Amino acid sequence: MTSIVIIIVAVLAVAILAYLIVNKLPGKLKPIVSLVLWAVIIFFGYQIYQSIMKPIHFNKKKKERYAKVIENLKIIRDAEVAYAEVNRKYTDKPQDLISFIDTGKFAVTEVKNIVVTEQRGRITIDVEKRIVDTVGFEPVINSFKDRDYKNMMNVPGTNAKFDLKVGQIEKVQGVKASVFEAKVDKEVVLEGMDRDLIRQEKEALGGINVPGEYISVGSLNEVNTNGNWPPFYDGSKEEKDDK
Repeated sequence: MTSIVIIIVAVLAVAILAYLIVNKLPGKLKPIVSLVLWAVIIFFGYQIYQSIMKPIHFNKKKKERYAKVIENLKIIRDAEVAYAEVNRKYTDKPQDLISFIDTGKFAVTEVKNIVVTEQRGRITIDVEKRIVDTVGFEPVINSFKDRDYKNMMNVPGTNAKFDLKVGQIEKVQGVKASVFEAKVDKEVVLEGMDRDLIRQEKEALGGINVPGEYISVGSLNEVNTNGNWPPFYDGSKEEKDDK
């Protein structure tokens, strides 16, 4: 904001100088002052261009970095969901997740409807019941083919790791549910970029932006395995390129 004010003041100063050249200065001084004026115009023209392009370049680079970070968060989420499907709870131990993907198995079930005969008092009746049979097992790793799950806890482009926590919340009275959250501070992801724009990014409210200070998936306050990023980051590569 300060730089914009400075540029506006400078433009007004240039306008005043231009007026003086035309109306007040002696003829001998006009060429010299004109050259100075052109130099000032070019300089501030460049500054205006930079002030316009800086947020555009920032947003482009930001989206590239966010996309890589979100891809790892998706792997963490899928690993946690798979782990909980077998173990009935989430884990905050990354190595347990990796080991589970390497060696764990999902039960493959089959639902059948059978008819059984039941004696109800003096009456014998046939009752249809649904039963679930385990017919085999499928390796968990089949769901993670071509995904770099062993490095999923690393924040791409940095030396940092995601903050992974688990907990329990009471959905209804007496019934507790396991929850998890993985997150990273935006400032870590955007390190080396414009500080003012990073500050503005951390104050984003949502919409087409990732809201708040963190990029995260899951929640410790509610039963939720969603990420806080907008749908744009869940689209195909072709859809992202089009945008």
